[in-house]
Parts: sequence; C-alpha cells; structure tokens
Amino acid sequence: LSAGEVLKNLNKFYKRKEIQRLGAENGLDARLFHQAFISFRKYIMESSSVSADLHIILNDICCGAGKVCLLGHVDDLFPFFLRHAKQIFPMLDCMDDLRKISDLRLPPNWYPDARAIQRKIIFHAGPTNSGKTYHAIQRFLSAKSGIYCGPLKLLAHEIFQKSNDANVPCDLVTGEERVYANEDARQAPHIACTIEMCSTNTPYEVAVIDEIQMIRDPARGWAWTRALLGLCAEEIHVCGEAAAIDLVTELMYTTGEEVEVRNYKRLTPLTVLDYALESLDNLRPGDCIVCFSKNDIYSVSRQIEARGLECAVIYGSLPPGTKLEQAKKFNDPDDPCKILVATDAIGMGLNLCIKRIIFNSIVKPTINEKGEKEIDSITTSQALQIAGRAGRYGSSFKQGEVTTMHRDDLMQLKEILSEPVRPVKAAGLHPTPEQIEMFAYHLPDATLSNLIDIFVSLSQVDGLYFVCNIDDFKFLADMIQHIPLNLRSRYVFCTAPLNRKEPFVCTMLLKFARQFSRNEPLTFDWLCRHTKWPLAAPKNIKELVHLEAVHDVFDLYLWLSYRFMDMFPDAVLVRDIQKKLDNIIQVGVCNITKLIRASQSAAAPGTAEVVSEDFPLSRTKRDTRAVSDRRGAKSTEALSIAVEVPGERRAKNLKAYRSATRQEDLKSHGRGSLANRLLREGLLTQEMLRQLESEWQDQHRNGRYGLGSKRDDQNSSKETGRKKK
Repeated sequence: LSAGEVLKNLNKFYKRKEIQRLGAENGLDARLFHQAFISFRKYIMESSSVSADLHIILNDICCGAGKVCLLGHVDDLFPFFLRHAKQIFPMLDCMDDLRKISDLRLPPNWYPDARAIQRKIIFHAGPTNSGKTYHAIQRFLSAKSGIYCGPLKLLAHEIFQKSNDANVPCDLVTGEERVYANEDARQAPHIACTIEMCSTNTPYEVAVIDEIQMIRDPARGWAWTRALLGLCAEEIHVCGEAAAIDLVTELMYTTGEEVEVRNYKRLTPLTVLDYALESLDNLRPGDCIVCFSKNDIYSVSRQIEARGLECAVIYGSLPPGTKLEQAKKFNDPDDPCKILVATDAIGMGLNLCIKRIIFNSIVKPTINEKGEKEIDSITTSQALQIAGRAGRYGSSFKQGEVTTMHRDDLMQLKEILSEPVRPVKAAGLHPTPEQIEMFAYHLPDATLSNLIDIFVSLSQVDGLYFVCNIDDFKFLADMIQHIPLNLRSRYVFCTAPLNRKEPFVCTMLLKFARQFSRNEPLTFDWLCRHTKWPLAAPKNIKELVHLEAVHDVFDLYLWLSYRFMDMFPDAVLVRDIQKKLDNIIQVGVCNITKLIRASQSAAAPGTAEVVSEDFPLSRTKRDTRAVSDRRGAKSTEALSIAVEVPGERRAKNLKAYRSATRQEDLKSHGRGSLANRLLREGLLTQEMLRQLESEWQDQHRNGRYGLGSKRDDQNSSKETGRKKK
C-alpha cells in the first residue's frame, strides 16, 4: 500500500462529520475523538503490518479512490477505529455505567434521611454586624438538640464556648479536634463544628448554617450544599448575605420545602470617609489597616512601631491561638496596643473593637485557573465583609468608619461599596468517595487523578450547581501516586486540608503517606524527629514562616489521627506540643518588627528585598510587576528604581510613579511581571536588568521596536505569513 494514499484517506476519515457524530454516540467527545484518531493513525502508519481484515479495507479504499464504482469507503474504517479507541480509553466499554455514576443532576436524592422529614427553612439575611447570626444562635441554644456549622474553627470554638457558658452542653468538632462537654466523653445534644464535619445522619431539632453565601466558593462550596440539602433537622436556620436568598429558595423548591426570609439591617452606622489616611502619622486608637499580603503586613507594622506606636498583627496562616491573643491584645482597653494591622482574615471569626477600617490597597493577589498570579480589585462582597468589622455593636465604638491609605484609591472604594452584591448563581458539588470507588471498579488501571478527570468530564449538573475546583485534590493525588495505598486511604490523604504552596507541609504529607503504606505507626518520636522538635523562638521572618508551616504539619497529623487512629496514635502528645508551638509563634509575632529588621540586615546591602513564594508581592513590588511593555522607557526606568533604591528612598521615588500608573496597573496587572519573577528566582541580577534596559532603549531608538525600515516590515509580514501557515 502507498503510505501517501493511506495517510490521505485517513485524514478524510477524520474530517467526515458522520464519523465525528458516530464517535460522539460512542462516548468520544471532540477531545477524546482527536486523541484516539492520532493514536489510530500512528498505529497504521508506523506498524510493520496490520490485521488482514484492516489491510483489505485499506486496500479497497485506496484502490477504489477516484473511481465511479468505489470498492471501499473511508467510513468502513470506523469499526477498526472504535476498537482501537476502546483499547486506549477503556471507559468507552462501560460509558453508560460511568455516566450514571457521575450524574449530579439530583443532589437532593443523595440524602434520603433529610427527604423523609419536612424541614422548616429560615433565612436570616443581612450585612455584617446586623445581628442575623445572633438570632439564629438564640434559637439554637433554646432547642433540645442542635448543630452549628461554621466556615472556621474560630467560629465553631466561639459557639462552643458560648453554649457551655450558657449551661447548654455543647461538643466541639473540627477536622483536627474533638472536645466533649461531658467528662465521660458522652456526646452532648448540641454540637458546634466546621461545616465539612457536620453529620447528615444524626437528627437535630435545630441546625444553623453560617455564611451561606460561601456555597458559591470554588473550593469549599460543596460543604454548604451538603449541609443545606442533607442536614436532618426540623428547623434549618441559614445566615448570610441577601445575595444568596434566590438560590437557596430555588434549591429548597426542588426538595419541596419553603423558605422564610428574615431581613436585618446593620445595628450601628457605617460611614465611608471623604478623605484618605495618606500618612501613618494620622493613625488613631481603634484603627485597623487591612493589607492583602504578608509583605505589606510586615512593612506597615514596622513603620507604625518606628513611630513609637504598638500594633497587633493578624493574618491567615497564623495559628488560631495566636490570632485570638493578638485580638485580645488589641481589644484590651488597658493594653497600650491600639492599632491593628491585618489581612482579610479579620472578615470572619474574630470579634474586634475597630473604630476605623483603612484599606492599604483595594487590589488583591489571586491565583487564576492556570495557576498564575494575578492582581484584581476586591469584590463588593469582600469590601462589605471587611468594612463591616468597624463599629461593632456592643463595643466601645458606636459608629464605624471606612477609608483608604491612598487618596487615589478612595473613589474606587466608594464605587465598589455602592455596587450591589452579585447574586449567588450556583451551589458547589464534589465527587464522593463512593462515586470514585465505583469508577475505580470499572477502570481498575486508572490513577486517582485520572479517575477524577474522567468523573468531571462525564459529570452532568443542572443550572443550579457546579463542580468544585479539584486542582488541589489532583495535585496531592499525583504527588502520592507512586506510594502503594488502597483507594479509600489514598482518597483521604488527597482531601487533607493543606496549602500546596508550602513545600515543607507537602513534603511531610508525602512522608506520612509513605510511612502509612509500610503499615508503620507514625509515633510522637517519629514526628519530633522529622520536624526537629523542640524548636526555638524565631530570629527572623523566614524562621517565623517555618514555625507556621510546622504548626500546619501538626494540624495535618491531628486531622489524619481522627481518620486513621491506629496509624497516628499520639494525637494527645501532638496537641500538647502544638500548644507550645503556638506560644512560641505568639512571641515571634509580638516581636515581629525585630524579626523584620533581622531579615533585612541579613540581606546583602544594595539588593532588592527577598520575597519567597510564601510571601505574596508587597505593594511596591505589586506596582512594578504591573509594568507592561507598552509603557516604554519610562516604565523600565520606574522598574529599575523600584528594584535598586533601598528603604525609604525607594518608597519616596515610587510615590509619584504610583499615582500616575495606578489605573493602568489595574487594567494590566499580571502582564509585565517577568522581570520581577526572574529577580525573585535568582535567574536575573540587577546588573543584567540594567544591561537589558540599556539594550532595549538602544533598540527602541534604532527603530527595531518602533517605525522600522521597509525591509523590517517585509520580514515581519513574511514571518506572520509563516506563522499563519
């Protein structure tokens, strides 16, 4: 057979609409069809011989091509193509079964116990500091039995304390901890838990689901969906933003349950000021500066203490105990600490006596779907959540105030706060262990990561739901794929709550899984040896960050200990050293400005501040990373100034630059960050950057990037033509 003729007919086969339609009917979507064809074509073209029946078909097609009476037609290849496709995609043989397993169109049917009772749904809607959760909790306390489901350990712990203080026995259940109200470890009729830990099998009189708007969260939304549809309670009290009312009402319509809405207004007035702070010299007692990166936290806190003021510091990766201590220090009227520097971690879970919220910035670093760092303006929901912390009802401040650090941010903040909150459109779903086990039964040779991919690609959801982001799950699945574990254990390890950007924590999970696979218990001594416990107080920021990572490792051990008690037997001892570590971290945070000075003095003089992956970009670096090529030489000059000039001089030089480029930054964030990234990763030095800048300017003057010669234009046109071809 002529290779050229065979290839030409194979390509005809691929392009035929009838063949693509047949492929779709047999479970081959466009992506799978393309991959299967590439493999099929390679098999035919590179094989020294093919089966006799396939050879006859190919011969008939090639010999009959162009003749009036065709001996064969390219469509005759389809049975051979489908047979080959099933060899490389085994799930095609059981596609109907897999589609049934991954059908997510009727989530209410997953909870027959909840469907067996008629539940009363009460939605407490209102902004921050409106008393909506208070009223729901009062009903929770008066019930014979109840469950509180919150997004944070701090919130669950607060309700646990409040209930027991009111002589209502209440247990605490989080992923890492079980605390019983009764000394004999009998389960109390009331439970305060993080929402992922709620039981859908235990009957209650009253259930409270807090922060219901998080049902749209791309990572955790499934937990709110599960609680709302599955809790077996006579009364379900839902608390959150009014933006979620319509979705909750529609979801309850599918279960045959009505929703009673109770609206609340803010209890204390909140005023957006007409002036920005502009200088830290204008700080007053009760002020809270909100930053969106650790570097900004460090920078602002150091500048505040340089002015002789004490400040408390709160950010997301701090242990809960340290956060509570810092909040207590700030709230204490007798403590000289009257200023708070915090991230958006204060938006939930902490009761703070704040008079004025000051946004250090209104743009926030995020990670997009491709895993790239982006910077975007905060949403109306985020702005209201944070701003609402000012002027808390019952505190010493009867009125809240909101402003920005910089004058040019204030107008945009007002616009953000004046916009309506976008309605919540869909609720999150996540594949269950049982569904993945059924997939594995049909596809025994597939990896867990592949099983998840196939599940998501085949899953069907209606318009009220979406499948949650599973990137973190897949990352852990790929990381431990080489370790021999049964599917259920592997699934549990992959759902462990950890930050995949923390290399030390990921490494420890890998060690946990490897030790577990050998059936060797992970003892207290083993853990101490691998975390180098005991640990000393931190001497610089890098050591403080490492201590926070070790605290997360202890959390991970405790989380696994409740799922594999025999293999993680020393939870009590680990909890004891975790409390000691919490105290060590508290000492470090109290001396944070000393740690910053130690970190900066350790850096080589004249070099840019070192930023690890654990530290998001600071405001200064944020401004420089948004520089794009179209700004020309001025932007390059500003970039070199930001990198080269140390300390206060750099900030002064950037002040004028920031004012001129802020609006452009918001439009072009994420582009032009290559220079900063190369500097951080050590692939580019300042000298190299200066040389590149010089070369770029020379080339610009010579017309290479501007109005070039006719010959350059012709070459460019030819190159464009080649690319299109």
